[in-house]
Amino acid sequence: MTQKAYPIHQYIDRKSGEVRTEKLVADALVRRLYSSVRERAPALFRAAVSRRASALLGALNYDAPLSLRLSSPSRMMRALGIDLRELRDAPETLDTARKIFERKIRFEKFRPLPEDPRAVVAPSDARVAVGSLSETSVFFIKEKFFSFPELLGENFPHTKRFADGDFAVFRLTPDKYHYNHVPATGVVRAVYELGGAFHACNPAAVCEVLTPNSKNRRVVTLLDTDVPGGSGVGLVAMAEVAALMIGEIVQCYSESGYDAPRALRPGMLLRRGNVKSLFRPGSSTVILLFEKDRVAFCEDLLRNARDARAISRYSGICGRTCVETDLRAREIIARPRERAASENLC
Repeated sequence: MTQKAYPIHQYIDRKSGEVRTEKLVADALVRRLYSSVRERAPALFRAAVSRRASALLGALNYDAPLSLRLSSPSRMMRALGIDLRELRDAPETLDTARKIFERKIRFEKFRPLPEDPRAVVAPSDARVAVGSLSETSVFFIKEKFFSFPELLGENFPHTKRFADGDFAVFRLTPDKYHYNHVPATGVVRAVYELGGAFHACNPAAVCEVLTPNSKNRRVVTLLDTDVPGGSGVGLVAMAEVAALMIGEIVQCYSESGYDAPRALRPGMLLRRGNVKSLFRPGSSTVILLFEKDRVAFCEDLLRNARDARAISRYSGICGRTCVETDLRAREIIARPRERAASENLC
């Protein structure tokens, strides 16, 4: 696979509106793995994306002796673009690569919720691509980022509810804050884990492997937001997808900050913006699925998705311009569709 086939990958920074070029971690290695190795040595490729290999890579990168103690945590975090003001704990206490990856932040101050209680918010600090499963939508993207309904599992009882619906794919890079937050207030109707591989979430993997997010290990949570006090945007499926070097997806819902974390169970009411889970460690993906005609994505996310200024690897596989927007957890991403025509909440 030549470099020409994989150009640079760019996204739009939501805050500034500027086009940014992503510095993809181990890009050349990932491209080689997902092209020549996958084609010429399929057994080796399967071993490379196995749970054992992913755990080993994670240990080498985050727990190996050379990475156990950092001489200057603050310098390391600044180099990664981490704002030290956000940290809940003193920078000098985050003296290992794992501690930096699993850092906690003062999200109430630095990731404030939108005032509208029905606004759907981003679950993660991530780069998001939005689309539709409906062939009548100008944002129709079929089975590129994931395969529906494979993503939710063959025993999922509400598959038809999401047919022709909308989706948002949040791609977390290793430097990101890796706690996930609840996107909308609702009652847990189901939560379950599906087994699978540990494909990388580098765009090269999505370009080469058919719907890798549907083949990775993942945790699916079904939220019913049409309940008293809920966000009122129908059923919302949240798939937290493991990736290369992700050892675990920890469900740790907290009503206040990170305090008294609890595992999820059906019947629990989850409040929008609260901490829901943690990826340990590496890069990873969160996918939100919405029922048809229940939400309208923010105009800037839709506009950015079609921004011809940016060179996106996804555009080639989607058959149309498909550009991600870099945003932060708890920022508004959508609003109830019935209010979209009369109000601008983004």
